[in-house]
Amino acid sequence: MKAFLLRMYDIYEFLLRFYKEAFLPPYEYKEIINQFFDVGIRSLSIISLTGFITGMVFTKQSRSSLAEFGATSWLPSLMAIAIIRALAPLVTALIVAGKVGSHIGAELGSMKVTEQIEAMEVSSTNPFKFLIVSRVLATTCMVPILAAYMGLVAMLGAYVNVHFNEETSFTTFFQAAFVRITFIDIAVLVLKSAVYGFTIGFTGCFNGYYADHGTVGVGRAANTSVVISMFLIFVEEMLIVQLVHSYLH
Repeated sequence: MKAFLLRMYDIYEFLLRFYKEAFLPPYEYKEIINQFFDVGIRSLSIISLTGFITGMVFTKQSRSSLAEFGATSWLPSLMAIAIIRALAPLVTALIVAGKVGSHIGAELGSMKVTEQIEAMEVSSTNPFKFLIVSRVLATTCMVPILAAYMGLVAMLGAYVNVHFNEETSFTTFFQAAFVRITFIDIAVLVLKSAVYGFTIGFTGCFNGYYADHGTVGVGRAANTSVVISMFLIFVEEMLIVQLVHSYLH
């Protein structure tokens, strides 16, 4: 219990320090841009592949159920609702948690156990602003963009499947797909993704920053970053869906 309470205090202190450093100058613009590139551009290939396959597979699985009721014409709108409201932000966050979250935990953990962070403090550099703030801001800002991109790619995958089976035109498919998508759906996608991105960045940075016990601690930091991030993402998904449902009804 004592260890748990001390860990919760460390998280609280880490969070307060992040908000303090994030809004006070000077700002590490160059490092923030570098992290935007690492989180965003370097994740495009796996996001593209996963999104396209997700759209095709989910459409194929849904067709048989709708065909029993003669409602295959609903496939475009069903795909849009499922992808925009749930699949795009959730799958994107899980991919980023596995790829970026583990990298952040391992990178900062390695710097911690080799005392590189302490060396930065001695050289009059603020390691927290340079290492932590830049990475958390990058994941918070880039995950919504990646989620929107994945939603588009997934819809293209869904279109390929529908066009192959029903020969639906591109224009007809997307007109039918987005007829039920509202501004609230887009806003919730951005909100979800930003929350997930903050969770991934914060969890990875926290576990890496407090890594210890040499190389074993580095591996533990990377593994813990991924596991806790994914667990928190599912909890946040449940809470956000409940809040949005309560607000709309």
